[in-house]
Amino acid sequence: MTTFVDRVELHVAAGSGGHGCASVHREKFKPLGGPDGGNGGRGGDVTLVVDQSVTTLIDYHHHPHRKATNGKPGEGGNRSGKDGTDLVLLVPDGTVVMDSRGNVLADLVGHGTTFIAGQGGRGGLGNAALASARRKAPGFALLGVPGQSRDLVLELKTVADVALVGYPSAGKSSLISVLSAAKPKIADYPFTTLVPNLGVVTAGSTVFTVADVPGLIPGASEGRGLGLEFLRHVERCSVLVHVLDTATLESDRDPLSDLDIIEAELRAYGGLEDRPRVVVLNKVDIPDGQDLADMVRPDLEARGYRVFEVSAVAHKGLNELSYALGGIVAEARAAQPVQEATRIVIRPKAVDDSGFTVTAEEGLYRVRGEKPERWVRQTDFANDEAVGYLADRLARLGVEEELVKAGAREGDEVVIGPEDDAVVFDWEPSVAAGAEMLGRRGEDHRFDTPRPAAQRRKDRDAERDDAQEQFEGFDPFES
Repeated sequence: MTTFVDRVELHVAAGSGGHGCASVHREKFKPLGGPDGGNGGRGGDVTLVVDQSVTTLIDYHHHPHRKATNGKPGEGGNRSGKDGTDLVLLVPDGTVVMDSRGNVLADLVGHGTTFIAGQGGRGGLGNAALASARRKAPGFALLGVPGQSRDLVLELKTVADVALVGYPSAGKSSLISVLSAAKPKIADYPFTTLVPNLGVVTAGSTVFTVADVPGLIPGASEGRGLGLEFLRHVERCSVLVHVLDTATLESDRDPLSDLDIIEAELRAYGGLEDRPRVVVLNKVDIPDGQDLADMVRPDLEARGYRVFEVSAVAHKGLNELSYALGGIVAEARAAQPVQEATRIVIRPKAVDDSGFTVTAEEGLYRVRGEKPERWVRQTDFANDEAVGYLADRLARLGVEEELVKAGAREGDEVVIGPEDDAVVFDWEPSVAAGAEMLGRRGEDHRFDTPRPAAQRRKDRDAERDDAQEQFEGFDPFES
């Protein structure tokens, strides 16, 4: 069974945040000592990290479901819950991360490169953190936010400077074994190589990597043979090397037709037109192979190819080939733009950016935005005081005002969140009249701060004056 896997579907789930705690401090002679509920812990992230020691995605092929730990809930006595543990997943260099629709999310190249595949949910605030001058003892706490869940596709694209392409049994594995220290499987039957082989070649002061890409036959770009599985491994290379068999025993093949067929497959795959090409006429140690190489070399050079005659068995022409490839790789590296140090660019939101939108849909009004959706997920709808706190937050954000502008009326259906994960309720606008009697939602008048003596006297005098004016205007004989 092969141990090389270069494409997997990965299902990640970050940890959810712990719930906040609603608690009141109690001790002897202090039955109501104030709120002391702690905050919930943060959920763990799921992070992909490039590690040079990892060369395959086989671990995620066998275990595609990965989940980070949840944050612990808060406790009384102002004790916050423990944060969840981050889950670190090691991936090979050159891993491309895509979503289920094929959109590229990250291209992980270079040891230590990281990508947060799933963001852990934030922990809910306890009632101690929700206490304020007007809300002395909140009887509720916020719930933890669920962690982010994603269905991802990981594709490995080999990071190599040189890619050897050609028909099966053209001698690519033999060539990479003598150019480098790689030890691929070599045999005299097609499709001996089932996985890309990597080797490191030193040519003077230039060190570069060579990849043996297996399985290219007519129709490879459409899925025949192994080509469709491994053509992606030539995308990052700086130069393509056509390895042509000059000693093939198949009567319907010759080096020129092999070259044309492989080039047609590369064109069908796309994206490789700008890569320089080099042609290697292999197996010239065989008499018939040398004769065929002498015949086709003028035609290949007429097409503009640099041609090298080599023999992996006799070690003929290898130094010339390796130094030529080293020169091409050095030129390609010099032509690449210099990468500047990573800079963090902070782009603050516009002053008039409300952070949410209200759209009128058929029969309902939908509210979308990071804050409203998160607040809804943090609300315990079994607690009336928590629901009132949510209503106050939405009103302060301006949601009610925007609903009025959009034409919403009392009793209309309002939806907060996307279609697949939304909260639906009948809208009841806040009523300002009489609010001074009822207090704001979520407030507790038992803990109101007493007014200063001077303010109490001033209020009492004002009430007496009002009563005197009403008494002076009263006529007991008026019918």
